Amino acid sequence: MPVIDVQTDTAALTLTITAEFAAPVERVWDVYANPRQLEKVWGPPEYPATFVDHDFTPGGRATYYMTSPEGEKFGGWWQFETIDPTSSFTFTDGFADADLLPAEDMPVSRNRYEFTATATGTRAVYAAIFADAESLQKVLDMGVIEGSTAAINQIDALLAA
Repeated sequence: MPVIDVQTDTAALTLTITAEFAAPVERVWDVYANPRQLEKVWGPPEYPATFVDHDFTPGGRATYYMTSPEGEKFGGWWQFETIDPTSSFTFTDGFADADLLPAEDMPVSRNRYEFTATATGTRAVYAAIFADAESLQKVLDMGVIEGSTAAINQIDALLAA
């Protein structure tokens, strides 16, 4: 499984997931740059994602929804801040309503995804910072660790295809 470490730091308001992939950095980067590939791995397997928008540029925005096994849709959005091709990108991540507009009553996090070449492939570090302890705890209670781990662990199959 790609996920090798998960750390939460309630004092620093962070959640950090580290994964390793047996593929070059450029190939792992492509998963995030291409919305059709990202759809195959964003969210747990039983909640497939559909990206409606994916403007992977500084200042660009992505909107998506995940569909539950019962057909219920859960929206989300990203606002990209920086893009350093094949090495990192930063973005704000939040929940969205049925119209894919930010859900004001839900947590928002600032994220940095970093990709580094290793002797056997790529190390990815997914770091999220929350505004307050309540927001971090809310996503933890919602199962973000389990859901994110399941999602990231799907990437190997996509990379091998």
